[in-house]
Amino acid sequence: MEIEGSAGPGVSHTPQAAKLRVVLGTLLVRANQVVSVESLVTELWRDEPPRTATATLHVYVSQLRKLLHTVDPARGRELLHTQPPGYRLALAPDLLDLTAFEELYRRGREALADGRYRSAADLQRRAIALWRGPLLSDTPHGPLLEGAAAQLAEAGGAALDQRIRADLQLGRHHELIAELRSLAAEHPLREELHGHLMLALYRAGRQAEALQAFAALRKVLVAELAIEPGPPLQHLHRRILSGDPGLLRTAAETEAGETESAETGSAEAARESTDGTAPPGIPAGTALPAADPVFTGRGTALAQVEELLRNAPAGSFVAVAGQPGVGKTAFALEVAHRSGPFFPDGRLFLDLQPEPGHPLPATKAISTLLRRRGVRLAHGAGAGELHDAWQEQLTDRQLLLVLDNADSEAQLRPLLPTTAGSSAIVTTRRLPAGLGGIRPVLLDTLDREEARLLFTAAAGPERAAAEPAAVRELLELCGGLPLAVRVAAAQLTARPHWSVASLVDRLRDERFRLGELRIGELDTRAPLLRAYQDARPELRRAFRLLGLLPAGPFERAAAGAVLGLSPAGTTRLLDGLVDDRLLVAADRAGYQLPELLRVLAVERLAEEENPQDIGDAIERLCAQHARAAEQVAAVLTHARPSGDEPHEPAGWFTRERHALVRAVRQAHGAGRWAAAVRLVAALDGHLETHAAWDAWAETHALALDAARRCGDRGAEARTLRSLGDLAWQQRRLEEAEEHYGLARRIAEETGRRTELSRALVGLADLRMDAGDGAAADALLTAALAAGPGPADPRARFDVLRALGLHALSAGDHVRAHTRFTACLDLARTLHDRRLESFARRALRTARFGPGHRLEVRPGVWRLHGRRPLPEPAF
Repeated sequence: MEIEGSAGPGVSHTPQAAKLRVVLGTLLVRANQVVSVESLVTELWRDEPPRTATATLHVYVSQLRKLLHTVDPARGRELLHTQPPGYRLALAPDLLDLTAFEELYRRGREALADGRYRSAADLQRRAIALWRGPLLSDTPHGPLLEGAAAQLAEAGGAALDQRIRADLQLGRHHELIAELRSLAAEHPLREELHGHLMLALYRAGRQAEALQAFAALRKVLVAELAIEPGPPLQHLHRRILSGDPGLLRTAAETEAGETESAETGSAEAARESTDGTAPPGIPAGTALPAADPVFTGRGTALAQVEELLRNAPAGSFVAVAGQPGVGKTAFALEVAHRSGPFFPDGRLFLDLQPEPGHPLPATKAISTLLRRRGVRLAHGAGAGELHDAWQEQLTDRQLLLVLDNADSEAQLRPLLPTTAGSSAIVTTRRLPAGLGGIRPVLLDTLDREEARLLFTAAAGPERAAAEPAAVRELLELCGGLPLAVRVAAAQLTARPHWSVASLVDRLRDERFRLGELRIGELDTRAPLLRAYQDARPELRRAFRLLGLLPAGPFERAAAGAVLGLSPAGTTRLLDGLVDDRLLVAADRAGYQLPELLRVLAVERLAEEENPQDIGDAIERLCAQHARAAEQVAAVLTHARPSGDEPHEPAGWFTRERHALVRAVRQAHGAGRWAAAVRLVAALDGHLETHAAWDAWAETHALALDAARRCGDRGAEARTLRSLGDLAWQQRRLEEAEEHYGLARRIAEETGRRTELSRALVGLADLRMDAGDGAAADALLTAALAAGPGPADPRARFDVLRALGLHALSAGDHVRAHTRFTACLDLARTLHDRRLESFARRALRTARFGPGHRLEVRPGVWRLHGRRPLPEPAF
């Protein structure tokens, strides 16, 4: 890491202090991006920052500003900006070797894809020349620099690989042999380097040495890893064994170096396969990229597409759609490789968007396809001439096109076959439904078993078998997305000292998961983010707001609440997100954000949405949940079940419990106190009915704090009384007494007679538990005097229930019967079947005695250890 200033080249101002170099290096590798204070602290001290970490970081930043001023007195200090939540180093792209390398590498990759091999070799050679060694090798690495170093190392290796491929296409195999021998010795497990060496030796007339190179690699792999070389290298080995003359062909460029000879396979094949040429016996220009060696699963979809291709009517094609990262390209190539016998005239692959965000124009795509078929048109041929020439290539032939990353119907229409025999597989996120002959196939994320098989294939069976529980959690955190599973496997392969459990620990925190799922050129966030950015503005905002909903399926009503739209408007946006593969339609008219897209939505929400709008959406969601809870409670109250106990409609609370608790947390976190209070009040009865003690405790603790913050004394008393009920049920009697006592005091101070009555009943229950009948009687008398009359039959029911139990414990069955009869009448008035069932059981108890168990509240039973009570005199 060197900084050269106004004194001229060679005068270095690199900081001597290691931690200062860490801060500078971190800002440089994220040049023109904001690096948070939290990230810099982690980079400096990992998991053990000192108490003064933030202050010390400020000192380092100040020192860096002084250093930048020394380098450039005119504007050096202005380069380092304080920008929440951290700092940003603003640099022109041409000031960094890293930026220059990335640009040269990108241009070289494009040149190789277009078959401009001289340009590709030159650009990648210039990119490699910028390397001086491992990134920041003189600087301690934290997680961010470690990731950047690994990514850059991968890119450096890829640049070298692509330069060698280009040189091989240019017939420079003699010059490459010595370099490739050295590289193969330096990287004994890099199969592609050994493949290049084998091909160079074979083309130089040294077939035996090429076979020896394969044998040496195989010996190392078997001895160290107990695996065989991969399918591409085994295929090359077989071709060398058979003396295949097709391996001797190289690319012949035109004078401008812009076109590819008819004998050369596709540029993609040169990138993806080991030797870069078409296998013998396949027509010129029809080689596919190598099939994915770890492709697994998708059996039903593969069979479906193969059947569609075998019986494809004229003008039809298969469109493979799915969310980003779901493996559409790998799937299409797998089908294409399996379908060779049905397309004897060849198979062609073309990436219609080789650079993200820059789709190929149809004319450029046709020109490329024609060139790969060996057809040369006059320079400046018009669109009509290109179209006619391309359709002539398809007519009376059985040719399969694999058109990857299709962008639009306008781009696709001129490329698709219109006559019988030829067909196409198109991969896309948005189905081109306006084109005739479309046969759609939707790829979903992998199920658990398919994801496990993919991980096993990519990471190795030893990894998968060693920590099965951690692997299961890892695959869940990856959401079954093939790209994420591959990235996780690649990380574990690149870092043998990592355990699966350690990677799981890094992925659990949603805030960092997408950033962690990245290694080298494999980046899980990038395609997900591109898909989000490609959507219309109103869809992007809807996607962000849906991040407020919990993982799993959700109904349209919940979506409508966070979006603040009518049912029709909500449906329109949800359908738009489904079309863009940012959302999936789940069972029973519901929807679901795939796991990693949900994580992206949460990330984008925090980055892009106004806090006021987020709070409003949370408030609407809480109101929707509260209405649903009240409606379900009303159904339960008026239900007439076949048995004694009413049953919740379609298991509503069980299904929604996690979402309800989460909404309370969100409302409290957003400072929407009234919304939190209202929702918890609506959940009160459900929590008690289901004995959901943990959820009861958490939601009511938050509601109590919210009620106090917004000054709602009535809600404070009600919540305290409910917390007293919870503590009483859990036999935490001192805590129950404290809650009931506070509720009683607040109710007395504010004149809330109902809550006063219910708090007194709770205290009376505690006295009865303790066998203090006199105290219980006094409390219940006071509860009656508080006045829960016709205006509040539910509170009066509680008083009469407690009086009945008190009479029963005193052996006064007649009075108990009278009290429970009054309870039954009130339950009928309330149309509450649960209370009515309790009253009927209580009447039977008053008539026949409690036996060994006594129901003290609806659904709450206590062991009755006393001697049998006297036979009631009825």
